Amino acid sequence: MMSDCCSNANGHFDLTVIGAGSAGFSAAITAAEEGARVALIGYGTIGGTCVNVGCVPSKAIIRATETLHVASATRRFDGFEASARITDWAAVIGQKRALVDDLRAAKYIDVLPNYNNVTYMEGAASFSANGKLVVNGDAVRTEKIIIATGSRPHVPDIPGLDAVAHHDSTSILELETLPKSLIVMGGGYIGVELAQVFARAGTRVTIATRRGLLPEAEPEIGAALTKYFAEEGITVRKGLHYDRVEECGAEIALHVTSPAGPEAIQGEKLLLATGRVPNTDLLNLDVAGITTNGMGGIHVDAALMTSREGVYAVGDVTGRDQFVYMAAYGAKLAARNALNGNSLRYDNTAMPAVVFSDPQVASAGLTEAQAAAAGHRVKTSVLPLSHVPRALAARDTRGLIKLVADVGSKKLLGASILAPEGADSIQTAVMAIRAGLTYEELGATIFPYLTTVEGLKLAAQTFERDVAKLSCCAG
Repeated sequence: MMSDCCSNANGHFDLTVIGAGSAGFSAAITAAEEGARVALIGYGTIGGTCVNVGCVPSKAIIRATETLHVASATRRFDGFEASARITDWAAVIGQKRALVDDLRAAKYIDVLPNYNNVTYMEGAASFSANGKLVVNGDAVRTEKIIIATGSRPHVPDIPGLDAVAHHDSTSILELETLPKSLIVMGGGYIGVELAQVFARAGTRVTIATRRGLLPEAEPEIGAALTKYFAEEGITVRKGLHYDRVEECGAEIALHVTSPAGPEAIQGEKLLLATGRVPNTDLLNLDVAGITTNGMGGIHVDAALMTSREGVYAVGDVTGRDQFVYMAAYGAKLAARNALNGNSLRYDNTAMPAVVFSDPQVASAGLTEAQAAAAGHRVKTSVLPLSHVPRALAARDTRGLIKLVADVGSKKLLGASILAPEGADSIQTAVMAIRAGLTYEELGATIFPYLTTVEGLKLAAQTFERDVAKLSCCAG
C-alpha cells in the first residue's frame, strides 16, 4: 500500500483526480505541470486497466502465440519448413506477469515522486449529499474534480451463470494450464483477440455471438475475419440467443437458441467477452446530481464536464471511446479545462481504433453506415489485399482496405484496414481525415513501395480507376 507521497500543508487542492490509471495519471501530471496542487486518489491496483489487465498483458500473449502461427505459415514459401510448440504455458504467463510488474513500477509508482505537488491517497471515493467529495470517510477540500475510475468486464444476466465457474479477460490470462476447449461468449475486440490466442496455443475454441465478429466494424471486415478464423480452426457461431449456463460433467454447457433451434455448446472453460461497464457504483453520483447516459457511463459535454459544475469525467467511465490513448487525451483536456476554463473541446472525429487479431483490424473516422446516418451521400472503395504488392511479396493476401468518402466533396470520411500490418498503417488515414483530404489527393500522394500503407493510395485510386490495369508504381 502506498502512502501520501507528497505533503500539502493546508489540505486544500486545486484539483482532485479520482482514479489512478492512465487517465488519472494523465490528468494529475498535466495539472501538476501547470503548478496546481493535485490530489490523486487510487482504489485497487495502481495503474488501472491497461498496464495491469488490459493492453499490456493481452498484447504480450498475442505476440507470444503469434510465433506459433508464423512458424507454420512458412509453408507459403517454397523450400522452407519450420515449426514451434509451447513447452511451458506457465512460463509464458510468468513472463507476462513480470512485464506487467515492471511497467507498473516504471510508468506509475516510480513516476509519482517526480511531482511534489501531487498527493497520492488510497481509498474509495464517493460524493456526499451536498456534492462534496469524501475518501475513507474524510472530506477532501478541492476546487475541481475529475472522475477517471475506468471500467470492468461486464457480466451478463444469464440464468445459471452465477453457479458456474467462468472467466473474464483478466482471469483467463492467469491460467497456467491451457484448457482443452474454450467457449468465448461475445464477438467484440476482446473476444476476437483472446479466441485467437487460445486457438493458436492449441485450445479448441468456439465463439458464440449474437451479431457475429466485430459487429460495429464494416461488414466486409467481420465476414473476412470469420473466414480466416475458420481456416485456423476457430468455430464462429452467430445469431445466437443466450438461454442459460450449466455444468455438464467436466465441461460447461452454454444453452443457446440458434436460427435452427435450441442447442448446447460445450467447453472446458467459459470466457465472458461481452463488453465492459463503467466503474461508477461506489461514487454516489445520483446524490451529487451527476447524470449517466444510457450505457451507464457518465454524461459529459464537449469540455468533458459532467452535469455538476466543476466535476469532469474522462476515459472508460464515460462509456465511450474505450482506448487508453483516448482516455489520456481526454484527461489532459479535462485538467486544462478545470484549471483554465472550458475552452478546449474533445474531438474523436478521426479516432484510430485497432483490434490486435491476425490479420489486424484498424479503423478511423466513419463507417459506411455511420456516414450515411450522418447525412452524407456516400461513395466507397474496397480493395482486396491481393492488389497490394506488399501482400503479394509476403505471400499473405488475407485482408482488405475499405475507404468511405462523401460523393460531392470527395473528402475522405473513414477508413478500415484488415491486414497483418494494419495497425501500423491506419495513422496515415487518421492524418488524411483530419486534414480534410479528398480521395483524389490521397491517391496522388507519394507512398513507399512494398509497404502495407501503400494500400491506402491504391484504395483511394480504386474509387475511379481499375488498379489492376496499373503497373506497380504508376500511381
